[in-house]
Amino acid sequence: MYTSFFGLNEKPFSITPDPRYLFMSERHSEALAHLVYGVTESGGFLQLTGEVGTGKTTLVRSLLLNRMPGNADVAVVLNPQITAQEFLLTICEELSITPPEKIDSIKALTDTLNQHLLSAHAAGRRTILIVDEAQNLAPAVLEQVRLLTNLETAKQKLLQIILIGQPELRELLGRNDLRQLAQRITGRYHLEPLTKEETIQYIEHRLRVAGALSEVIDSSAKKEIFRLSGGVPRLINVICDRALLGAYSQECRVITKRLIRHAAAEVSGELARKPLTPSIAMVTGLIGMVIIILSIWSATSEINLTPETSQNAAVPISATEKLIVVTKKTTSATLADKLSLAQELTTKDFAFSSLFSLWDLNYKSESDDGCSQAAAAGLACFIQRGSWNGLSQLDRPAILTVIDAEGISHELVLIAINEDIAHLSIGGVAASHPINEVTDIWFGDFLMLWRPPSSISLSLSSKSFGPDVVWLRQSLAAINKNYASVNANKESYDINLQNIVRQFQKDNRLEVDGLVGQQTLIIINSLLGLNDSPRLSASRLAQD
Repeated sequence: MYTSFFGLNEKPFSITPDPRYLFMSERHSEALAHLVYGVTESGGFLQLTGEVGTGKTTLVRSLLLNRMPGNADVAVVLNPQITAQEFLLTICEELSITPPEKIDSIKALTDTLNQHLLSAHAAGRRTILIVDEAQNLAPAVLEQVRLLTNLETAKQKLLQIILIGQPELRELLGRNDLRQLAQRITGRYHLEPLTKEETIQYIEHRLRVAGALSEVIDSSAKKEIFRLSGGVPRLINVICDRALLGAYSQECRVITKRLIRHAAAEVSGELARKPLTPSIAMVTGLIGMVIIILSIWSATSEINLTPETSQNAAVPISATEKLIVVTKKTTSATLADKLSLAQELTTKDFAFSSLFSLWDLNYKSESDDGCSQAAAAGLACFIQRGSWNGLSQLDRPAILTVIDAEGISHELVLIAINEDIAHLSIGGVAASHPINEVTDIWFGDFLMLWRPPSSISLSLSSKSFGPDVVWLRQSLAAINKNYASVNANKESYDINLQNIVRQFQKDNRLEVDGLVGQQTLIIINSLLGLNDSPRLSASRLAQD
């Protein structure tokens, strides 16, 4: 929208991690040096931490794209809120390892992984595991991480592990019961926010990469950006992007301190309002008080809380009432407004409860974790970091992890999509908002449930053989005759089938790798219409 107005080739302050825009401050250079040293030396255990938005993920992407050794195989776990079994299975999928028949056996998965690591070591290859958002690792998974460091030869470790996380990771690994794991970390680095000088250089760097040929943000505005953002790159990006849009709407060619302050106020939801005269202010205040009292009385007397909300006694009912009042009575309330009222309601437990209800299941908050409960019901968790288009294509309700302007994380459930409107469940309370309101605070993390075909492996590759491969051939042929293989009953995953899978992935805008993982299976599942799964594309307006 504003790029041509400022003579830019693209938006310079997108919050999507892009290695082209990586600004190598002194801190980032040191952090990258630690990572490069770790992946080029044999074995070891590295820890990289930093506040939300300081550039950890962008740094890791730069490492993967530009600094990874040619003989390295890399497994990346982007969202570790999974069980130990799923953690090992994810590593196998990332390394294209055919999982054992007993995928519910930790020992079988570990033995399979160990055998692969030994074979890779014998072939002169190194294996690296990168775990992002590692502060979310459950104790059982952390213990599994520790056990993975035991996979070694007589001379060296077989697996290099890099944990990336927020400062809470340092606190987590500082616990006494995790001291065995902490003692194995050979390198630690904490990524600090940018200084004032680095913030100015960062802004100029991103504008230059985007094609700016003249001054777009004046010097006083850059200093104000540092003051308001604290040097956190993600906040810098959000403020600058909003300021560019505001300047474009006012046809201002150069962004000033005033525009930056206005943009920051919009981002934080604290736009200053014009002062009222005393008499008008008094009348307005009295009217507002009456409206609030009537709204609360109406909500508490006419609206019945859903069972999933009323059963969670640990959460004060007033939080739900506030959210219902705002949702039902105030059409202008933004998603940010509702999140500020609903911090007690936007937990993983409430989100799982809402998601389970869409599948006609009951979620037990004090029982096993959500994915284990889903598995017991014949469902599987698919945890990914992706785009809105990719999420829409998978066409299943999903738990979205969003981060508000204060850096607080919330778990929402995306129930349905209707044109440019997203229909959500916030702690069991239905809400509808423009999609751009959601994507402004959603950075790609989601968890969805799906029903895998009965007895079919969740990972198929060139090493697969047997009935699963026959099912894959026949399923693809049923979807489109152009995907039919030469021999529909052939049990091997040959080059012909790999090419068919690649074409299917290309046609459906998936990552084209010729391997069948959960994402490809979900699309196959949808196109075959195998079951009555809840869908994002199915309108739920009547329920809202």
